[in-house]
Amino acid sequence: MARIGFIGLGNMGLPMAENLMKAGHAVTGFDLVKASVGKLAVAGGTAATSVAQACDGAEMVITMLPAGSHVRDAYLGEDGIVASAAAEALLIDSSTIDVETARTIAAAAVAKGLMMVDAPVSGGIAGAQGATLTFMVGGEEAAFARAEPILSAMGKTVVHAGGAGNGQAAKICNNLILGVTMIAVSEAFVLAEKLGLEPQKLFDIASKSSGQCWSLTSYCPVPGPVPTSPANRDYRAGFTAAMMLKDLKLAQDVARATRATSPLGAGAAAVYQAFIDNADGNAGVDFSGIIRFLRESTH
Repeated sequence: MARIGFIGLGNMGLPMAENLMKAGHAVTGFDLVKASVGKLAVAGGTAATSVAQACDGAEMVITMLPAGSHVRDAYLGEDGIVASAAAEALLIDSSTIDVETARTIAAAAVAKGLMMVDAPVSGGIAGAQGATLTFMVGGEEAAFARAEPILSAMGKTVVHAGGAGNGQAAKICNNLILGVTMIAVSEAFVLAEKLGLEPQKLFDIASKSSGQCWSLTSYCPVPGPVPTSPANRDYRAGFTAAMMLKDLKLAQDVARATRATSPLGAGAAAVYQAFIDNADGNAGVDFSGIIRFLRESTH
């Protein structure tokens, strides 16, 4: 059993922390939203009133926060994680942020004598709840070896992607693929509707042909073919459109910084931006709801 501090108890962080407790670990959690801390306490965790208190006595500190600015504040603030963590603590950041911030924080942790990995996830809220997340991990081998059993309590796949920041690099590249392919799959279903081809027939054919991809076979944007996809529950979010746009923007930022060509990524970001700007509330809709925007845009 490990003593774990968990900071960031939102839609992803809370079920991840709960799975750690189910695996027998002792979790002390903190979030700016007091109700979220209360939910952790009800589930058997210990409530903390600050980042420093969550770190007190923890062998490992895990963060799951919305953006790079929040991660910087949590780790590098005056009473932040780097300043408050015990000398032997392992730091794990599972937020999805820019590579530069991940490497800056890792360097600050190492300078303090702490081990750290960046370990963003794929799998959304359902994966967090079911402990089936995929972790893409950046950091030294020794840090990865310590982190792997803890991450395995929250996910089914844990992959070491290389040095500090490489977990974030893998996540950004993965979600670039996801954002582009979801739009392509959605466009195909909208076109099929125009041509009088039933959605199920297109699914039956494309899922066994060269158009097969995760966005089609695991997260189909039309109701019916994949019963577990958000399309069957009015696109209630497993992964919001706003989060997809955030990741696509991260991809475009690093593409510009590295002079990588990314026309489809840029186009996908523009489409998701238009979807979110089109109506109040679209930011919180599942990203596969982009099909509704594409369908409406053809009228």
